[in-house]
Amino acid sequence: MPNSNSYYRPIGKIGLLIPKVIFGTGCLGNLFEVVPVQTKRDIVSEIIRNTTGTAVFDSAGKYGAGLALEALGSSLHQLGIPPSQVIISNKLGWYRIPLKGPKPTFERDVWAGIHHDAELRISYDGILQCYQQGRELLGAGYTTDLVSVHDPDEYLAAAQTPAERARRFNDVLGAYRALFELKASGKVRAVGIGAKDWHSVQEICQHVDLDWVMLACSLTVYTHPPELLDFICWLNAQKIAIINAAVFNAGFLIGGKWFDYRQPEPSKEPALFAWREKFLSLCSRFAVKPADACVQFGLALPGVVSIALNTGKPERVSDNIASILRPIPTGFWLALKETGLISKDYPIGNS
Repeated sequence: MPNSNSYYRPIGKIGLLIPKVIFGTGCLGNLFEVVPVQTKRDIVSEIIRNTTGTAVFDSAGKYGAGLALEALGSSLHQLGIPPSQVIISNKLGWYRIPLKGPKPTFERDVWAGIHHDAELRISYDGILQCYQQGRELLGAGYTTDLVSVHDPDEYLAAAQTPAERARRFNDVLGAYRALFELKASGKVRAVGIGAKDWHSVQEICQHVDLDWVMLACSLTVYTHPPELLDFICWLNAQKIAIINAAVFNAGFLIGGKWFDYRQPEPSKEPALFAWREKFLSLCSRFAVKPADACVQFGLALPGVVSIALNTGKPERVSDNIASILRPIPTGFWLALKETGLISKDYPIGNS
């Protein structure tokens, strides 16, 4: 099977192996649009079919207020997939609650057709509540192997005063204390973090000995500042595995209308649109699929063990996996460097 997701890398210090491509489950939670139940089941089926060995699903209570976890567990159960054939990552911090108004109050206009709301519970007790609810939503005997605090960067950024931020940071540390107790008891296998602002990840790493980190919208062909590259080098030296997510900047780099979960306007951000136009033009010139360029760029750094991809179309699963395999000419990367679209020092395309 040429597109088989069969190349595995270890998660840092614990040695747990995961494939180069893992799959996000935002689509199972109706990210931006309602996805039919059968389509969700077909997506899960295709991920399993195209993965030799253990398939990895990355989910969160935030995704559709728990709908993604529910749909994942239901699909795995109906497909007859044994728990031993999958690894499930659950990013914790959002807890499903009843929907009291016409629309959810969290992340407005992001989740479509959901019938619950969600609230933040980042604390020692709150994270344990999220963990337990996640197991219940998965159901059917499926467990969570990888756990993390979800978007602590946003939780910290919401503080109005230094004192409030200090309190919130203690909440985050309390949440990690709970997660490492779960690991010590054998209920989970690895503890990490999922965040968009890598500076918050860096800060938390000074206080918590993480097994892995997930960087979203941070390390992409569009954005890769030298300070981040230095931090990734540090993470690799500490044997903290890196999972790179949202390498398309939420779809914008490959032609989508969303950039980092917002819709930019050409008149207000002309430089952003100009960058994309040049990037897509070079992709066309060298006959390179933009998605392939984004994926391979995001995997190039030492320490990045996997890419997390998300699709709402079953037929795209095998092609997403193939993105890591399709050859890209060295001249393409050199052209990106020569035009200033990517850093000249980035370790890709070097002869």
